[in-house]
Amino acid sequence: MNMNSGDSSDTVPVQEVASFDVRHLSEQQLAALGVSRIAYVKPVVLNGVQGFAIHAADGTPMAVAGDRDVAVAAVTQHEMLAVSVH
Repeated sequence: MNMNSGDSSDTVPVQEVASFDVRHLSEQQLAALGVSRIAYVKPVVLNGVQGFAIHAADGTPMAVAGDRDVAVAAVTQHEMLAVSVH
C-alpha cells in the first residue's frame, strides 16, 4: 500500500470500535466477555504431578500441559490470548 498515492483504492477501511463501560455489564455478560478469545493458564498438581491447566475465560477446563510454554503455545495455536493466573 502506497500512502503517498492519490488512488483511494489503496486505502484500508478503518474499523469502528464500540466502547462500553464494564461497570454496567450483567453477571452473564461479564462471564461471557472474552470467552472465545482468552484462555487462562495456571499451575496445578494432578495426581502428584506438576502441570499447567488451560481454562476458557468462563472457567471451563480445556486441557492440561506438562509445562507453561507448551500450554501457552497450545492457546496461541488456537488463536487465543493466554493469560497467566497464579
